[in-house]
Amino acid sequence: MPFLLLNESDVRGLLTMDMALEAVEEGLRKVGLDEAMNIPRARAQTDHAMLHVMSASAKTLGVMGYKAYTTSRRGTSFHVGLFDGKSGELTAIVQADYLGQVRTGAASGVATRLLARPEAATVGLYGAGKQARTQLLAVCQVRAIKNIAVYARNPENLKTFCEQMAPLCQCPVEPAARPEDAARGKDIVITATSSRDPVLLGEWLENGAHLNIIGSNFLAKSEIDVATVRRAQVIIVDGKEQAHIEAGDFREAIDTGALLWKDVRELSTLVAGRCKGRETPEQITLFKSLGLAIEDVATAAKVVARAKEKNVGRWLEW
Repeated sequence: MPFLLLNESDVRGLLTMDMALEAVEEGLRKVGLDEAMNIPRARAQTDHAMLHVMSASAKTLGVMGYKAYTTSRRGTSFHVGLFDGKSGELTAIVQADYLGQVRTGAASGVATRLLARPEAATVGLYGAGKQARTQLLAVCQVRAIKNIAVYARNPENLKTFCEQMAPLCQCPVEPAARPEDAARGKDIVITATSSRDPVLLGEWLENGAHLNIIGSNFLAKSEIDVATVRRAQVIIVDGKEQAHIEAGDFREAIDTGALLWKDVRELSTLVAGRCKGRETPEQITLFKSLGLAIEDVATAAKVVARAKEKNVGRWLEW
């Protein structure tokens, strides 16, 4: 049976943030309604590289698939494989670097839409890389953002990032002189860094803020301190099973009793209307993103459907 091959260029020409927001929310809803299955990331390694694999299926969407990627000194390579939910036949292979960036932004967009105060208009961002870019694009899709402050360690990268993002976000995007300036007075705070140690401190947060914490998926890394976790009255993860083995941001809080797993809720359950989110304007809400396969599979399925409509990609025989 032939399958469709989409490269990075194809995906960039097809995938929009609106598509990803719709796909991620629908995929999460299916999980929350027990109509989809998500398998957490597993890792294997050699002395020089690491392989990461995660998978998901959604019977009502008629699709199942996996995301696989390798990391090494040479860089990272991502792809998603899709299979027909009935026949089991391979239907598509999609290069997934850009897809992963957009779906990660979309997950934060879904969380922000459900958890941030409706009038939230100011954003603070830590990080100025590829993931930071899609975080801003998603948040600006779901809230009327009026200004953004960004903190990053490299001044030149920070300046370029702000100049590039201002027209895309249609509001001022300005460098923050100090780390705390990206949090104080902000309605929404995002961490999208590669830091092993906290970049965001709880003492900087305003009551009523919403946080998207997305940079780490290793237990040895944490972008936030314990005070941040203590101050958050509503804590949501995209998947608790995966959070147990990857959420380094919670490790110290769990170890010291500042956070109990029973108090952590899942974004899929929130999307499905099966748990509460923000209940008062004063609450600090926190979304910890780790990245679920259902987000990749649902987004890739939409990209493949659009590719078929537009006759994009290459058909290959297995």
